[in-house]
Amino acid sequence: MKKPRFEETLKRLEEIVGRLEDGDLSIDESLKLFEEGVKLSRQCNRILEDAERRIEVLVKDENGTKKVKPFIPVDAGEDGS
Repeated sequence: MKKPRFEETLKRLEEIVGRLEDGDLSIDESLKLFEEGVKLSRQCNRILEDAERRIEVLVKDENGTKKVKPFIPVDAGEDGS
């Protein structure tokens, strides 16, 4: 079985949120959709975390030589923490 793509997972999550916001569901239907939404949210988060770990940026050092260094997210601060 192929892993769902981030875009597909996010689209389904958005559909669920829309249905829950409409408020036309029974409590049982709402709970079922909410549970599915939590699962999909966690799946999206895992996909994003995996992608972040895999990202590397090519940079040049002072000699013009290309080096590979780990990607540090903008919100991680200058020291990478």
